[in-house]
Amino acid sequence: MAGSEAAWQAANAGVPVVIHEMRPQTGTFAHQTGNLAEMVCSNSFRSDDDEQNAVGLLHWEMRAADGLIMAMADRHRLPAGGALAVDREAFAEAVTAALRAHPGIRVEPGEIDHLPQSGQWIIATGPLTSASLGAAIAAETGEDRLAFFDAIAPIVHADSIDMEKAWFQSRYDKGETEEERRAYLNCPMGRDQYEAFIDALLAAEKTEFHEGETAGYFDGCLPIEVMAERGRETLRHGPMKPVGLTNPHAPDVKAHAIVQLRRDNALGTLFNIVGFQTKMKYGAQTDVFKMIPGLENARFARLGGIHRNTFLNSPTLLDAQMRLRSRPNIRFAGQVTGVEGYVESAAMGLIAGRMAAAEILGQPLPDVPQDSAMGALIHHITGGAEAKTFQPMNVNFGLFRPLDGLRGGRRGRKERYKGYTDRAKAAWTEWLAQAHAPA
Repeated sequence: MAGSEAAWQAANAGVPVVIHEMRPQTGTFAHQTGNLAEMVCSNSFRSDDDEQNAVGLLHWEMRAADGLIMAMADRHRLPAGGALAVDREAFAEAVTAALRAHPGIRVEPGEIDHLPQSGQWIIATGPLTSASLGAAIAAETGEDRLAFFDAIAPIVHADSIDMEKAWFQSRYDKGETEEERRAYLNCPMGRDQYEAFIDALLAAEKTEFHEGETAGYFDGCLPIEVMAERGRETLRHGPMKPVGLTNPHAPDVKAHAIVQLRRDNALGTLFNIVGFQTKMKYGAQTDVFKMIPGLENARFARLGGIHRNTFLNSPTLLDAQMRLRSRPNIRFAGQVTGVEGYVESAAMGLIAGRMAAAEILGQPLPDVPQDSAMGALIHHITGGAEAKTFQPMNVNFGLFRPLDGLRGGRRGRKERYKGYTDRAKAAWTEWLAQAHAPA
């Protein structure tokens, strides 16, 4: 995501770009193709609400900056209520085609396994940085590579779901169209079913870690069994919360828990189980997931899995221009910098691409405004976060500077969030105008 957006932005600024892509010659645990911007963990860009949600605001800022990732996401979006979900295969193919068709971009296959000494480079290798390049980065920075473990959710064939038990509905009927209001499949559980499911989840065989590895998960991608270990009610108040939904098969019965599935492709033939990242072994997954009402005969297009993710201690290693302090010809962008999520990764690529192009052209950009969503993220990873406890971070309003004169707490949240987004949009619009102005 980050590398694709960085290349697009730099090339559109008039700088020739070469993309080095190691796939498919060198694969990863999670990727299936050689397409650029392939999505592996989920097909969701999360909320598209640019007034009350920080990630929705980031969508708005990227669209305003003519971002490729958002343009292709909009073109290949799927109904998802108030969220932005995409047909992941069509999306990646479209991003790849756009980049290959750009006259200022050349794609070269093959792995880069070292830190180049000369030229302007952006390293946007994501959380699955290859072992050789990761070792080169560690040798240069003198830092041990930080790591957390990320899990991916299973995908179910739609025609294997029992529609006499499941139903289509977005939570609180959210969405502007009927299709969006019916974007999710819901599978209800009674109390006894839920308790039996938790028991099976806790007892299931899990993937073991190699000696010397520790399971430092990012909270946004916790495996469901890890959530269950934190308390039997955790899932019921998380991805399995039963609120905002009415079962048309039994409208007078309140479900104790509800499992949601979201459409994973435009054809509607595949659905992923929302929030069900897992490190259970494959055999255990099929046994446990078939306990979900409506999925008793489910066929899985992909089972869940777990893999090691790497990221820099960016507050100590990167400057405000996202350059490696010890090698200022090298910038980093995306998840490897310690942002979490497809949108955040692409956003950091957008900024890195613009910064690199401006430096090459001798037209330095003004500082990214801290009051924008982009600026809040950059400030966090390049100095705003505590280096000793630095962990991957999604964009959120907690990263924004406080607004004076607005009510705190939950009751003042709607007005406060609207204040954040209004301020951010004004700051970002002004920055874009300055960035586009002739030197």
